[in-house]
Amino acid sequence: MARSRYGRSWSFPTPDGMDAEIFRTEWPKLVAVLVRDFGDLELAEDCAQDAFVEASTRWPVDGLPDRPGAWLTTTARRKALDQIRRSASYKTKLEELEVRAKRGPARSEGEIVDDQLALLLGCCHPALNLEAQVALTLRIVAGLTTEQIARGFLVEEATMGKRITRAKTKIRQANIPFRPVDRAVLAERLDAVRHVIYLIFTEGHASGSDNSFVRGDLCDEAAWLASLLVQLMPEDGESNALLALILLTDTRRATRVDDSGIPILLEDQDRSLWDREKIADGLRALERASRQGLGSYGLQATVASFHAVAPTFADTDWFRIVAMYDQMLARGGGSVVALNRAAALSYVDGPAVALAEMDELAADLDSYLYFHSARAELLRRLDLTDDAKAAYERALACNPAVAEAAFLRRQLESVS
Repeated sequence: MARSRYGRSWSFPTPDGMDAEIFRTEWPKLVAVLVRDFGDLELAEDCAQDAFVEASTRWPVDGLPDRPGAWLTTTARRKALDQIRRSASYKTKLEELEVRAKRGPARSEGEIVDDQLALLLGCCHPALNLEAQVALTLRIVAGLTTEQIARGFLVEEATMGKRITRAKTKIRQANIPFRPVDRAVLAERLDAVRHVIYLIFTEGHASGSDNSFVRGDLCDEAAWLASLLVQLMPEDGESNALLALILLTDTRRATRVDDSGIPILLEDQDRSLWDREKIADGLRALERASRQGLGSYGLQATVASFHAVAPTFADTDWFRIVAMYDQMLARGGGSVVALNRAAALSYVDGPAVALAEMDELAADLDSYLYFHSARAELLRRLDLTDDAKAAYERALACNPAVAEAAFLRRQLESVS
């Protein structure tokens, strides 16, 4: 199976002496196999970690095994059986588990894919609330520490630890299975996985943190998880579309804030600094997605692609962007989609026409920060200075994060 090329911008929690690429590639495979063999998520996680720790001390001395994954699987299974033998609660299951664990570490590519997909689906099981799904996916699938997850979502480590523990308890008490699901429910379950990955990305792309508007660590995690999902389900259109959306949007990361951390408008970003490799990868993922017709993520990714390939802001294909938003609305898109369409329409039919459409959304979006900031921008372009100032002030009253507040104050000063 191909490895993901999307790393992370924070320190990966590998044991000393362990190659980060091996850890990143083998961790989800190993946990998935152990969960499949022993049916205990906590046991699988503990023994996988112990196996990596042992590898970090032995491999520098003995040399890297020809098949690192097989070595890790054998070691982790042995550790799991040792724990089971010491635990009275597992005595009655020991014989069965020993038989299952004695199946050699060699597994077919299809079995490995099934195991990892089952792990993802289990972490995003509908019996778990959304916060638990996100935390478990980052802990169990991505291998992040509790400290890193807590830092990513701006909560205390103890709070995140309790959240993860409660989720594991729920899995155990509800007997949530980590096994492949029937085709009849696979599509619905994949929607949940994609939604979790998308939430991780959106928190990174426009963070509510007072410390940073862009959280590259979370963006990297989302890209890696999306690429893993595509590796597991290469023909799934919406999974490819989600990867495309993340890459084509995140290509702008280096240009989205200034040296003070204040957001930069799309029209003012230095496109020469956009990540061309991400654009190329994102376009390939979008092409794969389009073979099966575009769903919600596909339409959003297509909009992102029009921005990504435009040499300048003036070259943006706004007509086609408006058409994409029309398709989203035809499929049930809500007021935020209509707001985005109106903003795009301002570059087709002018800001006055767009403002009229935007004002029709006021009742639904009066408490929405970006409604007021987008409206202020249209008013500024129409030289309606007093109205623009009032709209920026209304946006500031919507409790923006520190970086966004600084941006809004800067815009307010520019029209004063």
